[in-house]
Amino acid sequence: MVAGASDVGDNYIHRLAMDDPVPWYKKRHLRTMYLLLFPCVIGIEMTSGFDSQIINSAQLLPAWKHYFGNPTGAYNGILASALPLGSVIGLPLIPLVNDTFGRRWCIMFGSWVMVIGTLIQGFATNGPMYIVARGIIGFGLPYAIVAGSCLIGELGYPKERPILTSLFNACYFIGAIVAAGCTFGTQNIENDWSWRIPSLLQMAPSLLQIAFVFFLPESPRFLISKDRFEDAKAILIKYHAEGNPQSEFVMAEIAEIRTTLEIEMEHSKRSWLDMVRTAGMRRRLVIGSLLGLFTQLSGNVVISYFLGDVLKLIGYTDPSFQTKYNLGNQCWSLVCGVSAALVVMRFRRRTMYLTGILSILAVYVSWTICTAVFIQNQSDVAAKMSLFWIYAYSPAYNLCFNALTYTYLIEIFPYAQRARGIAIFQFWGKAAQFFGTNVNPIGTQAIGWKYLLTYCCWIFVEAILIWFLWPETSGRSLEELAFLFEDRQALEQSTAVASKRTAMHEEESEKHVAVIEAEKV
Repeated sequence: MVAGASDVGDNYIHRLAMDDPVPWYKKRHLRTMYLLLFPCVIGIEMTSGFDSQIINSAQLLPAWKHYFGNPTGAYNGILASALPLGSVIGLPLIPLVNDTFGRRWCIMFGSWVMVIGTLIQGFATNGPMYIVARGIIGFGLPYAIVAGSCLIGELGYPKERPILTSLFNACYFIGAIVAAGCTFGTQNIENDWSWRIPSLLQMAPSLLQIAFVFFLPESPRFLISKDRFEDAKAILIKYHAEGNPQSEFVMAEIAEIRTTLEIEMEHSKRSWLDMVRTAGMRRRLVIGSLLGLFTQLSGNVVISYFLGDVLKLIGYTDPSFQTKYNLGNQCWSLVCGVSAALVVMRFRRRTMYLTGILSILAVYVSWTICTAVFIQNQSDVAAKMSLFWIYAYSPAYNLCFNALTYTYLIEIFPYAQRARGIAIFQFWGKAAQFFGTNVNPIGTQAIGWKYLLTYCCWIFVEAILIWFLWPETSGRSLEELAFLFEDRQALEQSTAVASKRTAMHEEESEKHVAVIEAEKV
């Protein structure tokens, strides 16, 4: 059956993928690729999670506090915020590396930079050296994150793509758990190795990426953009059609990718100015920037980096309790993150975002009230309820900002600007993280529980902006979403050409089959 233009435009490729009755684990090539994605790409965010808990947990270690002079206030803030500062510095060149040398080489470069930074961090002899080391780690991290998230979205079979990109962020908590658990295990070491060992272990995810990334295929969209059509076709046939060159799905997919990229490249200068050239790109720019801010300014940095200070507000000052509570919270967050990723195909994107942000607001207001009641009345019930609300924050945050972040970014930005779009998201995210890690310790120290009120107000503003600005993206292919904010003419042009190419592929396949049958006769 040849897909007509109307079929292709009506989510044709998406429907073909969703109607595929064979699950991924019964497809040998696709299964192998997915299993390789974890150590190569999906695990990249483990470094971010590891880092948050290295700082959070290290602040509970007496040896770390003593070695760095019992840091408080601004000094404590820069020790934590050096990593996002390094990330902001490294972001402008990421699209150049990613779109010139490919997704895999960009991951390799970022991973080696992080390994170097981790070694310096683990053997730091003073505060400035520790800060510089964290800045180097931060410089390399977004290279791997941007390239990795692009590669997952561009390699994944459409039926599982949203789940894969959602699991990408959920791996943050694997790194956080390992870091929290390792620090808990080394807290009884009465020398500097109590914090040096966890610091050195931060290179583990990067070493996995270095070892395995070239076992993965390159992005077919990147290859087509470099006129390596046959290489891209071979990858799609192997992994999306299990080696069947006559697959109707792959023929339609290749035609749509090729056509859409041609239209994108025709209207793109491949520069940063493309991000503001049209009304559609300007809206994408606003959403990507706001999403970066929201993922770091929704109160999560308070819990991720300064949980010890928060627990002290409600009377829990014992380092052993704080460490155990922190480890439990990270394990709970992993459960919430993976669960949210696995249900991402069942709900619309806007529904998940709005449900999540309103839940975050309810949790933060409740947590603030309980903390205030404890401080004013020394109520044990209020203190225990505060502990509950900190745990309740995780499912709310994971429902939207963790599960959907990279899924949504890959869907709203077309191929030609995808790396720049995710880099802009990273810029605003890391800038917000830098701001939060510097301001949060000062704020909690200066005004205590009242500082939480600022987050309550800001989260309310986030909910309003999401309601008015976030479009729905579920149920469509990446190529169709490339024209999400553009007029129908570009989409109709793409689907018409894709339909014609699909028909030509099928006609050639039928002739090939006829020749084979004739030779048999």
